[in-house]
Formats: sequence, C-alpha cells, structure tokens
Amino acid sequence: MGCDDMKFGVLKDIKNGEYRVIATPCEVSTLVGDGAEVFVQRGAGAGAGFDDGAYAAAGAVILDTAAEIYAACDVVAKVKEIEPCEYELLREGQIIFTCIHPAAHPQELDALLEKKVIAFTAEDTHRHGSPNCEAAGKAGAFMGLYAMMSFNGGCGKFVSGLGAAPNVKAMVLGCGTVGKAAIDTLHRMGAWVTVGATNIGHLREITAQYHGEVSTFISNRYNIGRLLPEVDMVVNCVRWPKDAGEFLIDREMVRSMHRGAVIVDISNDYGVIETFRETTHDDPIYLEEGVVHYCVSNIPGAIAGSASVAYAASVLPHLRSILKNGVAEACVRDGYLRRGLTAYRGYLTHEESSAIQGRPWVRPEVLLGIADRALDGAPRATRSRSENYYAEFAAACGGEA
Repeated sequence: MGCDDMKFGVLKDIKNGEYRVIATPCEVSTLVGDGAEVFVQRGAGAGAGFDDGAYAAAGAVILDTAAEIYAACDVVAKVKEIEPCEYELLREGQIIFTCIHPAAHPQELDALLEKKVIAFTAEDTHRHGSPNCEAAGKAGAFMGLYAMMSFNGGCGKFVSGLGAAPNVKAMVLGCGTVGKAAIDTLHRMGAWVTVGATNIGHLREITAQYHGEVSTFISNRYNIGRLLPEVDMVVNCVRWPKDAGEFLIDREMVRSMHRGAVIVDISNDYGVIETFRETTHDDPIYLEEGVVHYCVSNIPGAIAGSASVAYAASVLPHLRSILKNGVAEACVRDGYLRRGLTAYRGYLTHEESSAIQGRPWVRPEVLLGIADRALDGAPRATRSRSENYYAEFAAACGGEA
C-alpha cells in the first residue's frame, strides 16, 4: 500500500495545555504532493498559529472531529499521548504515530494492544535528538527563571544580576539534547551555570564550547548534595531508568536548598527527585520544603509555534516513508523508526515497556519478518533490557524456546 492508497490524518492535541500540532501546512503540502489524501481535524493547528484555511490551501480536507479522523484515516498522528477518550476510536490495523511514552502509561499501552493497532512511539524515532527536547530545555530554563520571581514564592533573583547583586547560580543535570538547550539559554541570559553528567567526554565538550565559562562535575548523589545548598536553580534533564532503586535527589537534599530556590524537572521521570509531582500549564508551580517546583510535563506546548515547525519537519521523513513504503519496508530503511515500533496488531514490540511492566515482547524485526534483511542500524533507545519474549518468538529473538 503506497501513498495513492493511504489516508493520513492530523489530530488536534487535547492534552491539558498542549497547543502543538504534528504537521503544519508545509508538511501537508509535501504529503499531498506525494499522492496521499490528507485530513486535518478542525482547529488542529490553531494554537500554533496555523488556521484551517492554510491547511485547506495546502490540499487537506478539514474534518470536524477526532472521531471522523480516526474513522477515515489509515495513518493517524498527533504530538502527545492517546487519551482515554480516544481508545474506543482506534481501529485494528490502523497506524498511530505519536509520543506514547508506553513504559510510563500502562493503560494507554493496554488500549493499543487490545485494539491491535500498529503504533510508533515518536520520542524513540529521532536520529538527531527531538526538536521537542531542544524546545523543552530552552523553554524549561526560561520558565524556571520565571518561577524564581518573588510573586511565585521564589527568592526573586534576576538571572544576570544587578549592580551589587550577583547572577543566578544554576545547576543543569544532564547534557543531552535537553540539557544542552537549557545550558545555552541560561548561559546566554547571564546565569552562572554548573553542569553535572556521567560522561566526562560530554563534559569536556561543554567546557570547550563555552570557553571554560560553564563549570562541570561528575553527576552523583555525593557531588550534587555538596553543591545544592549553594545553587539557586536545578534543571533536571536526566532520562532516568524507571526501575532505579533510589532517588538522585531525595527529600533531605531538597531541604538543604535555600528557601525560594527553584527545581525545574523537565524530564518528568518519577524516581529522580523525591519531591517531584507532575503539573500542567494551568497550575505549573508548587512549593515543597521551601523550594519552588516547576514540573510541567509538556513544556514545549508553551512555545507551540516554534516547536511545531521544528518537530513537524523532523518527523516528516518518517511519515513519508510509512505512507510510501509501508511499515515493514520503512522499518528496514530506518533503525530509529524501527526501534520506535511499540505495538503491532496485538503484540508488544517495545523492550523498555516489557522490562518495566513485566510484559512479554517480540523484537520488531522478528515480528515484521525482516530480520534477514540488511537493516539500517540504531542504538537501543534506553538501558532497560528484557528477555521476556512471547513463547512463539523466543528462539527467533535469542531467548529460550
């Protein structure tokens, strides 16, 4: 089945405070040019600055509801998770492309498996790091500085200081795509930045990039605990193993921070910071142990215009390949897309979800029947490992039959 046969649908995201859209009129125009029929839910791009008229001019058909999109389209895409109100709209064999975060959302995964859809978790498909991660790092750092304002319960320090008043001291944990974006924003705005990571090579790169103006340290509980009383803001950008045995920053360590200091938890992984709880754009800030916490799970939604343009451009090659080549061939050609395959017609194909939730799984290349092909390579998405294979696929996956 190629573009001439496939109908592609752009859903309006409905998560609280989410304004991004998975495809702008630019991407719609490209897909239409490829021969696909494209349907866009009314208002899908409004929050990011793209009106229905622009989509129609690009060749899309505008449908009023999500139910109509799900009913009409072979491939359905949006930015964030499938919400419970959408579960009954899923159809067997339908291809879903969105940020599923399956290991952390067992009920959502249950629905995908029960409905026997073909689902890709978009966050695992990025070869060069997700633009959403860059957006989260930059906007998260900015929001942390806003949270530090006195009317939010913060200590009221200004990022670049004033005459006789020193700059903000910021600690960034992690220097992947999210961390680097946060570092860049804070440094440009005048904060004194210290970066913690576990890879000394990455820390050397940061030191060189900023000509020694950014300090670095090996990230562990001892070093973080020693530095916390001196910093004004912590920005957590660490992707934490969901089965980790202890907090990186526990409650006692949070208590050691000065009153009005700020914690921005961009990663939103339970288990990193003991005082973390997820918040929304409607109510983003809370105080715990005298420290202001900003823990919004979809920070890039606050800069939906820029984030949508960058993100839509990054996922377009995946969408074009799925529409043109079909799922199996698209997964042969791109290992990052293959590792993002999460559910396939009732079978779990996502290793991290198997490891965290104790479910059996099957390697995507085995289930798709492409294991003997010359496959494009990709590193595993996480450190989580599972040999809990479906019995009928155990031997083919390298386990015991």
